Amino acid sequence: MDECDRRQLPPEMRLLFADDGVERTLPADLPPGSVVWPDPTYARLQSQSRPAFWLSDEPVSGELWGRLRAAHPETGLWPMLLEDSVQPWSAGQVAPDTPALIDVFDAGAFMSEVWSDWIAQANPEQVEDLLPFGRDCPGLAEPGVPMTEPHVVADWYACVLAERRPLLGLVAAVRGADALVVMGWQGPVHHNEWTVPMAAVVRSWEERFGARVVGVGFNTLELSVSAPPVTREHAVHVAAEHWSFCPDNIIQGPGNLVDYGDQILGKNVWSFWWD
Repeated sequence: MDECDRRQLPPEMRLLFADDGVERTLPADLPPGSVVWPDPTYARLQSQSRPAFWLSDEPVSGELWGRLRAAHPETGLWPMLLEDSVQPWSAGQVAPDTPALIDVFDAGAFMSEVWSDWIAQANPEQVEDLLPFGRDCPGLAEPGVPMTEPHVVADWYACVLAERRPLLGLVAAVRGADALVVMGWQGPVHHNEWTVPMAAVVRSWEERFGARVVGVGFNTLELSVSAPPVTREHAVHVAAEHWSFCPDNIIQGPGNLVDYGDQILGKNVWSFWWD
């Protein structure tokens, strides 16, 4: 980024950082906006001393998202396209947490726990929907083979999502998965009330499938994927991970892992929705 195309962080935005945002810069064409403080009713950290994220006043383009994504190493701010108008974003209905807690959780262990808890109360017909695995959790799938660089797919998907006229969020986080925790997103609360272990799963997808967090809604998550499964066997295995992460995708979608696997086969987008 050229010197003439960037500016120092405004004082309010520097509050996002524990180090006061010293020497961090931003693209000069950032739209007007303001930081969002968590409502104490929703904040997990009762001693929250920093805002959760910065929010634009108006919708933004996918191209701007791409520039901010590319500038992330300099800014320390991960861009998020935020849907569902301004709620819950402007009202601070978010529950920020510390990303260091994500290190405690393992994606495979989370999957196994969700699987066993559900099997314990499922009837035989429901278990059939999890074939070919059934009662036996298959564990994590093998990594995918990259089609291209993750940022290429992420920038493309940002342009697609920008057609919905989302607002922009900027989160002081080292990666997209961590941004979900830092900003206090609560989309999966009806499936898992704590976002931290969910973020551990997203971290694993970042590493194994070149996934990148592009946007969130009140109860939705949008990921770009540069290394999706390209065989039916692999896709059904990945479908099992998606089921443990977001059962509604399968239950209120095709209804079983095999058909859902066909839906994600070779796809560069993973969209999640929790009822």
